Amino acid sequence: MQLIDQKQWSPYVWTSLESAGVEFILSHDGKVSLSCIEHKYICLLFSAKWCRPCNNFMTKLLNLYKTLNSTSPGSNLEILFVSLDHDESSFLDHFRNMPWLAVPFDQKISQKLRVMFHVEQIPSLIPLVSVDGKFSVEEDAVRLVDYYGVDAFPFDAKRRKELEAIDEARSQGGRLEELIGSKDRNFLICKDDSKISISKLVGKTIGLYFGAHWCPPSRSFTEMLVKTYNELENSEVGRFEVVFISMDRDENEFMASQKLMPWLAIPYNDKIRHDLSRIFDVKWIPTLIILGAEGNVISRDGRVMITRYGPAAFPFTEKRVKEVEGTLEEEGARLPREVSDPRHEHVLKLDMARNYVCDVCQQGGRFWVFSCRQCDFDLHPCCAEKL
Repeated sequence: MQLIDQKQWSPYVWTSLESAGVEFILSHDGKVSLSCIEHKYICLLFSAKWCRPCNNFMTKLLNLYKTLNSTSPGSNLEILFVSLDHDESSFLDHFRNMPWLAVPFDQKISQKLRVMFHVEQIPSLIPLVSVDGKFSVEEDAVRLVDYYGVDAFPFDAKRRKELEAIDEARSQGGRLEELIGSKDRNFLICKDDSKISISKLVGKTIGLYFGAHWCPPSRSFTEMLVKTYNELENSEVGRFEVVFISMDRDENEFMASQKLMPWLAIPYNDKIRHDLSRIFDVKWIPTLIILGAEGNVISRDGRVMITRYGPAAFPFTEKRVKEVEGTLEEEGARLPREVSDPRHEHVLKLDMARNYVCDVCQQGGRFWVFSCRQCDFDLHPCCAEKL
């Protein structure tokens, strides 16, 4: 990273802009001199009206800009819009919604600046930041703003490392109130809109459930998780709670998700939903993160555990999974490889199934089953033993 002496900062910016052909910049009041950005904290925004990701990013950037200027006027943040629109009309339409400055529309100038600052995609936000009294051209800050919002300022490498360290510490778990609560919220909500204090979850095994109503695999897994949750709720095995972290597209979908769930949820309008998705690096849904009684992360594969073993895997530790697998191996070793049942015409082979319904007793079963490989017939080992 090339550092520029602070005394040479303004001339450096001017030289960079002037070398690309920029003679003045635009405010909403008209033309202004390049000197208006002197002593400002400059970020170059490469964007275009036709670009959907750019329009989505604008909402976050506007919020950050207005928040910083109202709460931290000393930040001196200024954004300089560099248009990659196809025509001046689109540029003006895009710029109309921006409270900051802009480089006059000129496709040749925009392309020169794009090459100069190594912009490969848009939106792109290039901070020109202070480092120990000197200035540097930092890497694209779009993802940083997407992830952290106003907390991302001042967008430099030091701030990136600080935020990543905070996320890493939180990803290890700890105090529930700090992990899934905030200064303004110390509760979770039920589907009837009642509130439950987060403190009441302390000491329980917690499943952080990332899912969405629009996602078929999520809806399917929700059914499995509900069965496991209800069985554990009605047993004396242990204390288990699930907290839903919605990935739904709007509040109506969130409410549709909640109707299927007997557990708690983080309010839809709470930004902590997005923070937790980032902190635990959730790349797909459904995802179930398991926290132990001490608040520490004990598994990131809760979905696999529930799908394979249901409530038998509680408290969902690797040790418990190995115990369940060992018990199943012992049970399987004691069972015959096949049986003949007078209630069915074909030989029944020993098999393993996550869930099935016995065709004799009509009760649900899991794991070992005697199945017909020619037709849809399942026999619970207990029913086979009664012959």
